[in-house]
Amino acid sequence: MDNDSEEIKDLKGLKIRRMSREEAEFAIEMAAAEGWNPGIHDGELFYEADPEGFFIAELEGKPVGCASAVAYDNEFGFLGLYVVKPEFQKKGIGMKLTEKCLEYMGDRNIGLDGVVENEIKYQKVMKFRSSYSNLRYEGRGGGEIPDGLVKISKVPFEKLLEYDRRMFPAPRPGFLKKWVTQPDSYSFAALKAGDLKGYGVIRNCRVGYKIGPLFADDLDTAEKIFRALKASVPEGTIYLDVPEPNEKAMGIAKKYHMNVMFKTIRMYSRKEPDIELDKVYGVTSFELG
Repeated sequence: MDNDSEEIKDLKGLKIRRMSREEAEFAIEMAAAEGWNPGIHDGELFYEADPEGFFIAELEGKPVGCASAVAYDNEFGFLGLYVVKPEFQKKGIGMKLTEKCLEYMGDRNIGLDGVVENEIKYQKVMKFRSSYSNLRYEGRGGGEIPDGLVKISKVPFEKLLEYDRRMFPAPRPGFLKKWVTQPDSYSFAALKAGDLKGYGVIRNCRVGYKIGPLFADDLDTAEKIFRALKASVPEGTIYLDVPEPNEKAMGIAKKYHMNVMFKTIRMYSRKEPDIELDKVYGVTSFELG
């Protein structure tokens, strides 16, 4: 989010409205310009998570900013894709977008991944609470796909949805179904006696490939899925977003010579959700949680 300090004297020409599906690509381009390296299909996938929750800021009819507020259910939502064009920052537009997003979110507990320099602002202005850091690691693809895994298409969707809910604060059936079957991606799952023990997805991005989510019951399963995803893109740069409290996840990143390149602060408007964070080896995305 931008640092708003100087209000535009006359914001009568400013309009905050919902995006159309086609305009979601504007948000993705804005994210790319900020260096966030979105996935090549993120516009469609993100928008489908909640078509009512994507907002665009227009000044005199020209788009100048955007934000998303995805309502997963009546209890939980997530803020992301919050960008104002550089020449329009520090003028109050960002705060207007914030107000619109918070209005839409209502009484839900809201999560976000904020850049470090804005942490204090979110605490003071939006009354969000810091929970922990997420670290983005960068490395290289390659290796061999280990035995003992299955394609995620072999897992009954209801079983996948039930498993995902343990590591994510709300059910996300529509999003998850599209996310695990998106083009230009690879996904693997670990099954034991018919029970799901972990799964992971790697998707093609503007630069390289991002792993996310990577959920697993234990370190060995997480590493096996990580190796499979890594081996699926032998020529690519790969990225893994790791919750800092999960030391085992950081251990995998270090073992495979990945380096930290970016950090965010996971924050919530209320208390931290009750999820199995020790089984989150890779965050789905910084934009949608």
